[in-house]
Amino acid sequence: MQPDFLVNFPGLGIHDLPVNRIAFSLFGWPVYWYGLLIACAIILCMLLAMKQAPRYALTADDVMDTFIAIIPLMIIMARAYYVVLEWNYFSKDWTRIFSTRDGGLAFYGGVIGGIIAVAIVTRVKKIKVSRLLDFLAVYVPLGQAIGRWGNFFNQEAFGNNTTLPWGMYSNQTEYYLRTVTNIPGLDPTKPVHPTFLYEFIANLLIFLWLLRIRKRSKFPFETMLWYLLLYGFVRYFVEGIRT
Repeated sequence: MQPDFLVNFPGLGIHDLPVNRIAFSLFGWPVYWYGLLIACAIILCMLLAMKQAPRYALTADDVMDTFIAIIPLMIIMARAYYVVLEWNYFSKDWTRIFSTRDGGLAFYGGVIGGIIAVAIVTRVKKIKVSRLLDFLAVYVPLGQAIGRWGNFFNQEAFGNNTTLPWGMYSNQTEYYLRTVTNIPGLDPTKPVHPTFLYEFIANLLIFLWLLRIRKRSKFPFETMLWYLLLYGFVRYFVEGIRT
């Protein structure tokens, strides 16, 4: 299979690493790495949560029911959030809204969908909202960390130029940067910050910290607020260097 991209990390001595967006085909349908990684992240987080639920006065069924509600609402709200942000594009042809295979999911919309799902489940099952949110907040950065590798396979969501040893260059980064004309000093032929990697590492550290916070927490919403604080800080840093 002809690779979609040839990725280089010159400072690490890695050159022409072949990368494909498609992991494999199933009955003639392409299965993309991005979607596969998100699916794996959701399943892993769900299994871990089901295993640890009894320690926090929850059941595996509580977790399963919550994920059944979260998954569709997360996708719908992530798409809706993206459509609102890019309305100038979608208003010209409404059918594009339903063409999700062309991309376009906003993470913050997914978070909103997840919170709505938790609110519904807690009301139906008579569980405190704070207990379920604090329990599940731990797994959000773990899922994000896994999903960020989808950006690598798509060669997207990278930063501006860098001379650091782990700077990344590919035919896709050059192609995209040549379309950007409003950033002074930007050189499409030079390596860029692999911001997907920064978020992967940061989210793993947040996950480990939240495990500790959840175990010792004495206040409702404490774990959830720690997640919002830490991830907000990470995004502030990452957005500052992204193109």
